[in-house]
Amino acid sequence: MRGTTDYWVNDALGRPFFVVSKAVTDGLAATLLDEIVPELLASVPAQPSEAELAADPLLHRFVVLFDREGSTHSLFSQLWERRIGAVTYRKAVKDRWPESEFAEIEVPVPGGGTTRLKLASRQTVLSADDASIPVLEVRRLTSTGHQTAIITTAQRLNSPDIAGRMFSRWCQENFFAYMMQHYDLEGLLQYGGEALPGTLKVINPAWRTLDKAVKDHTRRIRKLHTELGVALQNDGGAIQAQAERLQDLQRLEADTADLRLQRRHTPKKVTLDSLPENERPRQLAPLGKMLTDTIKMIAYRAETALVGLLRPHLAKEEEARALVRELFVSSADLEPNESENTLTIRIHRMACPAHDQAIGALLAELNQLAFHHPETQARLIYELA
Repeated sequence: MRGTTDYWVNDALGRPFFVVSKAVTDGLAATLLDEIVPELLASVPAQPSEAELAADPLLHRFVVLFDREGSTHSLFSQLWERRIGAVTYRKAVKDRWPESEFAEIEVPVPGGGTTRLKLASRQTVLSADDASIPVLEVRRLTSTGHQTAIITTAQRLNSPDIAGRMFSRWCQENFFAYMMQHYDLEGLLQYGGEALPGTLKVINPAWRTLDKAVKDHTRRIRKLHTELGVALQNDGGAIQAQAERLQDLQRLEADTADLRLQRRHTPKKVTLDSLPENERPRQLAPLGKMLTDTIKMIAYRAETALVGLLRPHLAKEEEARALVRELFVSSADLEPNESENTLTIRIHRMACPAHDQAIGALLAELNQLAFHHPETQARLIYELA
């Protein structure tokens, strides 16, 4: 069975908003436009009004960042039709900008702080056939001379903001790594699955096999062309060896042409009910997965909130997360007081005085928030034993 693809939507600090699970997917662009954008349009706060958008043709509702898979004219154009700014890396960059165009600039980092990067920017276009859309291209020059290109339709943002947001996308990668390690993000919830609607269209397995064969033959043709060119440069090479390579090349080209013809006459997509039973993809039980993903998101965001309270008392975020995880499994004494309607949670001390001090400060802040037990409404009092 082909794997389920999860599309996670996170904020600039890596905190998750929601996830879209697809047992059968047409890729990032289709899922973004059909599933994610409608939810964002309905839920993202502080969007400009229609009057503000009409008055400023460059103003965006909000900005989405994604990997270079979405670096296409089609996706950028369809997002901008909804006045959604897009930011991603530019694909297949071959030209180099003069190093004299780059200047070291202070770049704000989401969550606070700044860093210094060498940046340059130009107005350019993203094209497909005769269509094009204006974009701002921002490039970063690294110490090794490499140039990383970013493109965006969010032209009301300045270059430092664009670079800071795009290069901070690593926080989502960190989120995935952390969730897989500590929250079993990719764990299988239950065995078995459910059938998908028979009218759903999927990639035809026969077309996929032919497409894979065409790509394999194309790679072999390129390799033979290279070997033949090297042999001719080396004093002509052995005539017999050249002739054999040429025969192999001609045979491969003929086979490739035949495979291309077969692929052209094979439908790329078919409905599920037209496939044999053993080739039909199935999906994991959607409600169970949705519930579990939601619980994991809530738990992660709660943990992140506690980490935020601990950060002023610890040097590194990783240390704060480790201490919060230790707190979750620490022993504690529960002391109810019915007359005063309180419940005291007396937590046992941590491994070192520095951690005790940090946890003590955290508990003091929790006490100020005056939480109550959800069933008895007793006020919760946190203490460090």
